[in-house]
Amino acid sequence: MSKRLVAVGDSFTEGVGDDDPASPNGVRGWADRVAEVLAAGDEEFRYANLAVRGRLLRPILAEQVEPALDLKPDLVTLYAGGNDLMRPKVDIDALMELYDDAVARLTATGAVVVLFTGVDGVGDALFRKMRGRVAIYNEFVREISARHGTLLVDMWAMRQLRDRRLWAPDRLHLNSLGHQEIAIAVLDALGAAHPLEGVALGPAETATARIRRRENLRWAREHALPWVGRRLRGESSGDNLRPKRPELGPY
Repeated sequence: MSKRLVAVGDSFTEGVGDDDPASPNGVRGWADRVAEVLAAGDEEFRYANLAVRGRLLRPILAEQVEPALDLKPDLVTLYAGGNDLMRPKVDIDALMELYDDAVARLTATGAVVVLFTGVDGVGDALFRKMRGRVAIYNEFVREISARHGTLLVDMWAMRQLRDRRLWAPDRLHLNSLGHQEIAIAVLDALGAAHPLEGVALGPAETATARIRRRENLRWAREHALPWVGRRLRGESSGDNLRPKRPELGPY
């Protein structure tokens, strides 16, 4: 089993949406949950998380892959590109060439690499419009995974993630329940025994049109407009933030 885990990516891997004041950067997330399981009973296990929220694919690869290699991990998780897909224009083909090169470098070290497809946003009116882009991105990821022999967590196929009760109020990030589901999927892909369990939420209540409008207006005011404002100012939610765990250390 892995002794040196390095997580690379953006807010998804940093753990945004799974608030925890006791954790670095104030968030926990699926990667921390995976590290906790792998560290149980293994004093030699070490974990680093280089992910920073708001990062696009190119900066993730430019800023995190080399430091990840320097840490000589035997297990690497990589997710990048989700923020790019939300931009008005994106050249997915060009981005995935860079992604392919990065995965090749990581796997060449002999480390086990875990990749992720994007989530199917069919249940949300906004992200439903991105399904085509995400589907193309996912096909690239599957191809790259197969070519380089990585493990793959297929979030598109995780139908439970279509339930908005697994998402934070900003609708962009998973909440603690959602991060738990990803941790389970990663550990299962690794073949690691674990005690984690998903939550059985039962049928969701159907909101009236009036309630949906009110919720959409609140979301636009509290989350969408600030996000647009940052884009217009050329700012990122991760500006002035350091990676939550920049060095390998015990969990």
